Amino acid sequence: MNQTITLSRERRDLIEALGAHRSFLIRTAVGLTDAQARHRSTVSALSIGGIIKHVTDGEVSWTDFMTGNGLRGDDESIDWADPDPAVLADYQQHFIMTADETIAGILDRYAEVAAQTDRLVATIDDLDAEYPLPAAPWFTPGATRSARRTLIHIIAETAQHAGHADVIREAIDGQSSMG
Repeated sequence: MNQTITLSRERRDLIEALGAHRSFLIRTAVGLTDAQARHRSTVSALSIGGIIKHVTDGEVSWTDFMTGNGLRGDDESIDWADPDPAVLADYQQHFIMTADETIAGILDRYAEVAAQTDRLVATIDDLDAEYPLPAAPWFTPGATRSARRTLIHIIAETAQHAGHADVIREAIDGQSSMG
């Protein structure tokens, strides 16, 4: 039996805003070969495939957080002032489209994660529920974040990275996803 969920205006707006920014990000990959999606066209290590992979991983991590399961990488044993090189290497792999990955595979995974996030936004009990942020230099000690604020963060990160990807795409072939 297929149940229809009636969404509040706020939840519809959150899903719509996230979807709009996802669309801009996805457009940066349209028509690219795997080699182009892997290409670093600026001095940074970022590529379009790597950015989409990173945004996908970030969305998974933050939606886990919104359900009270902590934030991926929430390991109190990591000394962020002097992190283990293996920890940094693992983290950096989330920004790189490896030789065995395809842009089609990365986009398929992103679509699956996006659908899961949209279902979570539609069904999560309480957007005001707050969870503690992990101990890390970029978070205020003892700070919490609500599910709502976490969704706003996901939207902002997606928008920011869509802009990064747009600059990279323009440097590859002159195309622009933003108009």
